[in-house]
Amino acid sequence: MHRPLYDWFINELEIHAPQQIEFARLNIDYTVMSKRKLLELVKNGHVSGWDDPRLPTICGLRRRGYTPESIRNFAEKIGVAKRDNVIEMSLLEFCIREDLNKRAARVMGVLNPLKVTITNYPEGDVDMLEAINNPEDETMGTRHVPFSRQIYIERDDFMEDPPKKYFRLSPGAEVRLRYAYYITCNEVVRNSDGEIIELLCTYDPDSRGGQSPDGRKVKGTIHWVSAQHAISAQVRLYDRLFTTPNPEEVPKDADYTHNLNPDSLKTVTALVEPYLKDAKTSVNYQFERLGYFCVDYDSCDDKLIFNRTVTLKDSWAKQIK
Repeated sequence: MHRPLYDWFINELEIHAPQQIEFARLNIDYTVMSKRKLLELVKNGHVSGWDDPRLPTICGLRRRGYTPESIRNFAEKIGVAKRDNVIEMSLLEFCIREDLNKRAARVMGVLNPLKVTITNYPEGDVDMLEAINNPEDETMGTRHVPFSRQIYIERDDFMEDPPKKYFRLSPGAEVRLRYAYYITCNEVVRNSDGEIIELLCTYDPDSRGGQSPDGRKVKGTIHWVSAQHAISAQVRLYDRLFTTPNPEEVPKDADYTHNLNPDSLKTVTALVEPYLKDAKTSVNYQFERLGYFCVDYDSCDDKLIFNRTVTLKDSWAKQIK
């Protein structure tokens, strides 16, 4: 205890006694905040450096896409404690979602592409559709998204034998393409190994913009990109650095590194809409229905790289769980 000794010196020296405010260190679950342990993670190659987006460092959070406003909001929500406590990572994720929801432009990207051919759409035609950049901020305006005969959708948005309350694409079912048309899946194409490689669908030309003149309701809406116009991008999918809320809970004769998450980083090649061709470093975007992403500073003119900041809440995934 340093306070009694400090007070003794103040009293014996008869000098001004300043106000003292004591506070505990902030701890967050699924990570470590000790500088010694962070240094070990860096030195031993468990992470790429101090700015690794999985680390709770300022440069790591910045590279992952966290904004100063979101971190300040997080600090205000948890307050100042005198005793050590552990704050849930989910609160920090809530703060960044809340902030980016207001400022990040919406775009469409497909992380695990599945080809869709719209058989009754004219070959060679391109339809430029108007899309809203951010419904929370009208001043961000709109953009044009190209639509063509062949598109890509998320592989997870198709299920051949769907359960009840599955409102995405399936054989014979109709779904709405975001900003585009209603489509119906008619046929599934497989390769020699039996894997689904393509869907043959038809579209309703009267449903442009996502509404039909006959007033029929379609519950499911999915995102997509035009195969002809899509841009390839590397996407780094970051997750929790450790597999358990308390990394210190380990078996005998093991240390905290025993709980490192081997899947804390996955890299995929995604397809994104052409609007992102000139995306600038550290700019945040919302990939509709997927999450928030920012442009990494490893990007260059011929190679776009995005870091996933945080996912969106997926009601269907929650239901499946």
